[in-house]
Amino acid sequence: MKDRTNTPSTKNSDSSFHSTIEKKTATRLAAIQALYQIEFNGANVNLVLEEFRAYRINIGDNDVNGRMHASFSLLQELVIGTDRSLTEIDRYLSTFLDETWPLDRIATVMRCILRLATFELMARHQVPAKVIIKEYIKLAYEFFSGAEPGMVNGVLDKIAHELRNTELECSNEKESTSRK
Repeated sequence: MKDRTNTPSTKNSDSSFHSTIEKKTATRLAAIQALYQIEFNGANVNLVLEEFRAYRINIGDNDVNGRMHASFSLLQELVIGTDRSLTEIDRYLSTFLDETWPLDRIATVMRCILRLATFELMARHQVPAKVIIKEYIKLAYEFFSGAEPGMVNGVLDKIAHELRNTELECSNEKESTSRK
C-alpha cells in the first residue's frame, strides 16, 4: 500500500468550488486511512480521529507541512458513521460481492474503501450517488493499479441501484434528455 500521509496536496486554485472538492477528496482519503488503522490495529475510533485531528490533517487555512487539507467534521461523520453501521454495510457488501471473494478475503484497504462508499450511499443523500462512486473509484486508483478500481465501480454501482434507484433513474433521464 502506498503511503498517503502527505497526499493529496491541495493545488493552488482561485476557485473555492474546486478547493472544496479537493478538500472532500482529501477527507475521504483520510477516512480510508483512519478505518484502515482502526481495523488493522484494533484501535479505538475516537483515539484515531483525535490523532488525525492533531497530527495528520490540516483543518485551518495555513499550510502545515506534511498534512492534508481535510474537513474534520466530515472525517468524523464518515468514520463514526461507517463504524456504527458496519453490520449493515457488510451485509450489503456481502450481497453484491462475488462468492469467490467474500469480504474477509478482500484486502483491508479495499474493504475500507467499499465500506466508506457504502456508508455514503446509505446515509449521505445530499451527495449524488454518481459523485460518491466516482470519488471512491478515483481513490481506489491511489492504492491499486490492477482490476480493483473496476471492482469498486461494479460493487458500488450495484449498491447504488439498490439504495438509490430512483435517483439514478432520474439522473439517467436528465442525461438522455439533454443529449437530444
